[in-house]
Amino acid sequence: MARAQSTDVERSLGRRMRGAAGLAALAGLAWVARDVPAALGGRLSGARAERAARSPQFREGTFHNRAGTRTMVAEPGRNLVRELIFGKQKRRPTAPVPLLRPSVDAPQAADELNIVWYGHASTLIEIEGRRVLLDPVWSDRCSPSGLVGPRRLHEPPIHLDQLPRLDAILISHDHYDHLDMHTVRALLVVQSAPFLVPLGVGAHLERWGVPAERIIELDWSESHRVAGLEITATAAQHFSGRGLRRDGTLWSSWVVAGARRKVFYTGDSGYFDGYAEIGAEHGPFDVTLMQIGAYDRAWPTIHMFPEEAVDAHLDLRGGLFVPVHWATFNLALHDWSEPVDRLWAEAKARDVRLAVPRPGERVVVDEPPAVDGWWQAIA
Repeated sequence: MARAQSTDVERSLGRRMRGAAGLAALAGLAWVARDVPAALGGRLSGARAERAARSPQFREGTFHNRAGTRTMVAEPGRNLVRELIFGKQKRRPTAPVPLLRPSVDAPQAADELNIVWYGHASTLIEIEGRRVLLDPVWSDRCSPSGLVGPRRLHEPPIHLDQLPRLDAILISHDHYDHLDMHTVRALLVVQSAPFLVPLGVGAHLERWGVPAERIIELDWSESHRVAGLEITATAAQHFSGRGLRRDGTLWSSWVVAGARRKVFYTGDSGYFDGYAEIGAEHGPFDVTLMQIGAYDRAWPTIHMFPEEAVDAHLDLRGGLFVPVHWATFNLALHDWSEPVDRLWAEAKARDVRLAVPRPGERVVVDEPPAVDGWWQAIA
């Protein structure tokens, strides 16, 4: 009898412990997911929505590319989910990605131009003594959630509070691997630079606490002067969206022009004839920062293949080619090193000047380091 009562007590205690553990797990999930609604961003309203409606890129309630493009192309017999799970591609490096820590306050000559790539698209432009940060993402995942979504394959080379004083922060579009709520909120505290963004993206920043005087929204071909630089939003061929709704904000590439030096950044884009037009109007460029990764034949119109990136660089009348949008997040089905391998081969075949920095490495555009294939040892 006593043994039976003891067993009943044990069972009751076990149920309570399992229940407590379940409640704790739910509480933990709720704690981690607490930021998800905010991370989804804001919606266009009021004067911002009215301005968007006047854009040549806006019609029937959404933004559009210049020519009709599909984000996905159906391939009969291909199963992307099966390929993602069972594919034989080597989508991660086999060893840690080598990181360098750039000196923050390196002296710059008046006409000097340097590039510091921190990983993926996050890049610092040092131009004529000014500093412009592109698409900063320092979070562990490019996702609205800290639990799920693509996770970093390497740490940022420096912490956000170790960045030098910035003169401008540029955002190309609102996808999570280019616009990160936690990074924006941190930069709001440690920096005073304005955010230059495509039309509508200011709604996200506003929801995250960025004051209106630090938000500058531009349509394609619109420019803004900051710290002596002329910064212009230029066309791209892509799409936008942080939730179920698509194309509620604009996407863009960027031209950063000083008195003597010029930089072009693609953002995310498929190859299109707009590059030749941008090159004719704004080029030549001392350096182009070109998206080379996360491509697939299922979405050929919204991300360039490496060979197309070389085409675009030549269309733009670019000088030095520095690849971005690779190495940091696993966002496609190709091998981790395939984008830069293909790029290196194409650049050599077409006599294009190329620099492939390690994350954190400073590239002096007038004296770039030789390409040494550093990634091949860990591919």
